[in-house]
Order: sequence, then C-alpha cells, then structure tokens
Amino acid sequence: MSSTASRKSIKDTSTSLTRSMSNQCDDTTQVKGQASTGHTVHQSDMATDRIYMDFNATTPLEPEVIQAISEALKEAWGNPSSNHVAGVKAKAIINKSRENVARMVGGEAEDIIFTSGGTEANNLVLHTALEHYRKHCMTEGNQNGSSGPPHIITSNVEHDSVKLVADNLQKAGRADVTFVAVSKVKGCVEVEDVIAAVRPNTCLISMMLANNETGVIMPIQEICQRIKVVNKQHQRPRILVHTDAAQALGKIPVDARELGVDYLTIVGHKFYAPRIGALYVNSPGETTPLYPQLFGGGQEKNFRPGTENTPMIAGLGKAAELVTANVSDYQSHMQNIKLYLEERLQAVFKDKIHFNSHYSGSDHLPNTCNLSILGSRLQGWRVLSTCKRLLASVGAACHSDSGNRPSHILLKCGIPSEVAANALRLSVGRGTTKEEVDAVVEDLREAVQLLEGMD
Repeated sequence: MSSTASRKSIKDTSTSLTRSMSNQCDDTTQVKGQASTGHTVHQSDMATDRIYMDFNATTPLEPEVIQAISEALKEAWGNPSSNHVAGVKAKAIINKSRENVARMVGGEAEDIIFTSGGTEANNLVLHTALEHYRKHCMTEGNQNGSSGPPHIITSNVEHDSVKLVADNLQKAGRADVTFVAVSKVKGCVEVEDVIAAVRPNTCLISMMLANNETGVIMPIQEICQRIKVVNKQHQRPRILVHTDAAQALGKIPVDARELGVDYLTIVGHKFYAPRIGALYVNSPGETTPLYPQLFGGGQEKNFRPGTENTPMIAGLGKAAELVTANVSDYQSHMQNIKLYLEERLQAVFKDKIHFNSHYSGSDHLPNTCNLSILGSRLQGWRVLSTCKRLLASVGAACHSDSGNRPSHILLKCGIPSEVAANALRLSVGRGTTKEEVDAVVEDLREAVQLLEGMD
C-alpha cells in the first residue's frame, strides 16, 4: 500500500470516527463539551464536521488493520493451543503477527510477548526488575554494598503506568525510587544526571522514549551505552534498562537493538492498531530476565498466560507491518504538517503564542505541537470548549480528571504556571492535511476572539 493511499484511507477513517468519538482513557482526551468544565462530550456536538488533532491520545484503525481483525474474527476463531486445523490457523496468524511486531522494533519473534496494553507491559518490567534483584541477593548475598531494597531510576515526566507503579512500590517499602528531573532547557533528562543517580542496589532504569505532551525524545541510546560500561565495571546486580516507546512507534524509526535496551513497551492504539500491546524483551528468560505476574495455561512461553486474543493480535501485526514499510513517509508527512501548523499559528497569533514543545538541543517527535495562547481568559480547557471544530487535548487525557490545573509535565519542564494553564496539545496524524490545519487555526482564532471579547 503506497504512503499516499495510506494517508487517504486514514483520513477517511479518521473523519468518520470523529463524528462518533467519546472520551477514552490510557492517554485519551479532553474535547469540546460544556463551557463550564471542558470535559463532557455531547452526541449533538459530534454532528459538526470535526477535525481530530489528538493522535497522541489514540489513533483510528487503518482499513487494512480492520480487515485483518475482521478476517481473524471470522476465520481464525479456534483456540491457538488446539492441535486441530482451527487452532493451527489461529496460531499461524499469531506467529506471523509476532514476526511483524518484532521486525518493527528490530528484534526477533521470540523477543515479543503480547500483553493487554502498555500498562501491563510496564508493570511486568518493574515487577521483573524487583524479582531479579531479590533472586540475585538470595544467591549472591549483599556483595559490593548492594544492601537495602532494590533501587529504580526513572524520570519525573513519565506516564502514570510507570510513575504510579514506582510510587506504590516505594510507599510499600519494596523499592527506592529516584525521579530524575528533566532539564528545563532541553526538556529531557541529562545522561550525566541519570548516571549520577546509580547506586550499588540499582536494578532498573525506566525512561520513556518520547514524551506524550512535549514530544521531546529522551537520550535512551546514550544512557544504555553508559550503563553497559557500569555493568561491566562492577560485580553487582545487573542494571536493566527499559523504555516505553508508546509515543515513538509509527512516528520515528525505533530499533531496540540499536537503542541497547533490555525491554521496550509497544502500545497498539498509538500507531493505528487496536487497544492491545506487547513487550519486547531481549531474549526473554535467557539474556534478559522476565518473571510472570500471572499464572495459567502457559501461553506466551509462560511469561503471560491466558488464551490469546487472536483478532487483536492480528490487527497489531498488520499495523506493525505497515509501520515497517512506511515509517519514513509517515514521519516526513507529519513533520511537514506540524511545521505548517506552527507557521500558521505564529502568523495568526504573533507574540501571543508560546510553544511549549520547543527545546533547543533535543530531538522531537514529528507530530507534536504543544502551545499556549497567552491571555487571562485563554486557559486551554476554555479555548477547547469554545472551539467549534477542533478535537484536541490540554495534555495526557489520563489526567483529564485533574480539573483545570496546569499540566505537571509542563511545569516540570520549566513552563511557568500561567503559561502551562493555557496549554493545548495538538498532535497531527498520517492523514492530517494543510486544509485541516487552516481550518483549525481559524477555529482557534475565532474562539480566542470570542473569549477575549468577554472581558
């Protein structure tokens, strides 16, 4: 399928979906609703020809992905563990999908463990790191000063599926956690700050590959290179490295082997696949430890038992195949559209615009534009609830129940509170057009004009 045809099909799918969309979580969105809250979506509102720019929250399914799911539902309904023809057919689809997902992230088929989503995958990694450390201490003793509970290093801008797991482990006394602050100049962690946080009992470093609100890409490869040296120098429990690649996959090339990570989280609904996930593990159970949280029928080599969801796995595999074939085209298109969006915003709002996703010295996702339109009545939720066409968010939608407080991610990145309160996250997709950008900028201009007229 050509990249042009793919963008057209995705635009058609996205257009139809925005007419029936409601709030979803795992990183879904706050969209236009009642002006009093900015959180509630009414079906009557959806009749308008909406323009979706919240692709960091979730994405529609590619038509080819829908087809793969539908075919599996109709033709591969057998239990993949069964030896008869129905089971064998389902198993073959799962095997092919595993190969496609592995190829997308530069791994081998045996490195892929299917999960329910990114949250489960992230929990599985943190659980594994603690168990690996515990077993090491049981067999080796507390050598080289590695006493005390296991130590985890992460950043202070992680997704809740890492942050809250680490918080709860720390509160329960099961782990010590260091939340490394991101640079307020670069918007990402400094490698030296991560290395400085390493202790004798450090068992895991978990850092997102790209931030979902700012689009800033973390220096994962450099961290892995430095940790590899640390692991060679000391007789100590091995420090494992994990990255949550949810926001990066489908937007930039991602190769787990080149990055050097032990674990990489894969989230389907961020790259036009269904709401299912996977975990890349570098040779699970051999080179890299993996301990199950669930116990059952032995599926996924006992690492994640439970009868496989064949149709959703088929959809994930097809979406991964499309990413592998087209990611450079996707990246180029989104980059061009984002740059055009920022140019139009700058031209219309001039000195009233502040880009919260511009950090010098850092790499950025090609699709993410976080901005604030400065003004006392121009809080992000208020602007969105006044817009007639734009569907976007003020940040990670899993934080949509936090009221109208400024994003804690932006605050930690050094954005002043009064600027962060006005933040809008516009994230473009494979099918976003310049015509849609023009319409969104005009929609924002009219909303701002209306709100300013209320003073």
